[in-house]
Amino acid sequence: MDVSIVIPFLNEAPNLKPLCEELKSSLDGMSKTYELIFIDDGSTDDGVTVLEQMRTDMPQIKVVSFRRNFGQTAAMVAGLDYAAGDVVVTLDADRQNDPADIPALVAKIDEGYDMVCGWRHDRQDTYISRKLPSMLANRLISKITDVSLHDYGCTLKAMRKDLAKRVTLYGEMHRFIPAVASGVGAKIAEVKVNHRARTAGESKYGISRTFRVILDLITVKFLLKFHSRPLHFFGMPGLALGGLGGLVLAYLTVGRLFFGMPLSDRPLLIFAFILLVIGLQFILFGLIGEMQTRTYYESQNKPIYYVRRTIGVDDSDGTDVGMASQDPATPAAMRAEG
Repeated sequence: MDVSIVIPFLNEAPNLKPLCEELKSSLDGMSKTYELIFIDDGSTDDGVTVLEQMRTDMPQIKVVSFRRNFGQTAAMVAGLDYAAGDVVVTLDADRQNDPADIPALVAKIDEGYDMVCGWRHDRQDTYISRKLPSMLANRLISKITDVSLHDYGCTLKAMRKDLAKRVTLYGEMHRFIPAVASGVGAKIAEVKVNHRARTAGESKYGISRTFRVILDLITVKFLLKFHSRPLHFFGMPGLALGGLGGLVLAYLTVGRLFFGMPLSDRPLLIFAFILLVIGLQFILFGLIGEMQTRTYYESQNKPIYYVRRTIGVDDSDGTDVGMASQDPATPAAMRAEG
């Protein structure tokens, strides 16, 4: 299988048939084998029935139907899990992403990139409720994650299979896939894509998602920079607060012993002890995180580095000497901390 198209959907029955027709027209011209994996995220309309009928003329259609609504991130993960193509492409089912852009993304992957992200440079959405919050969010996310993109919110993306299988998502982190991919050393590019106004169905997005994005961004930043060394994250403020509390206590102690300074009516004494306790708690949180991190890596044999390729190395999985291994999951690329 050359290309897998992953399409999460929720109550998009009016859009599914024309979307399948557009996908067929676009993908048939690529001379590549492909599959269309639709993930039904607990829809209450007849979307699954529409796809079952479409399978008569398009056997490439595959449907994974959830028992209930689990969210777009869960649907995206399911699609990546079921995808069998060498290149995995994700897009929305609302037809605002243009399937005609897929060949350009796949061609960019063939140039040597691990992931190619769509950029809706002429976005057909309302400015106040959609475009402005998205612009601000993109700048904030790019700044915090150090992965500079114009459009994090565009679902239209293409990635290599080995990367797709290694991207770990939960909560509502589907919009941070490029940032997560950069954490394993992915080479990322961005391509301008067409964006169309919605013609059927209702949007599932609102201004309330801004708050969820901010919370998820904090999680992503922590995972990207401190997931393997949480003590550095908690220890620095712990040392700062504890050190400040210690200095205040030293000042009060010197004042009491050498200058007869009364302490019974000094709120500063209580404040110093509070700083010490809070600093100690931060350090203890960091130590607990370090133990959990060690358990995470050692118990599951998780890799602490990823190899793009090897030359002249005889991997234990049977890779011949002199052959380049492109799979970062090979035993030679995995090493548990210990």
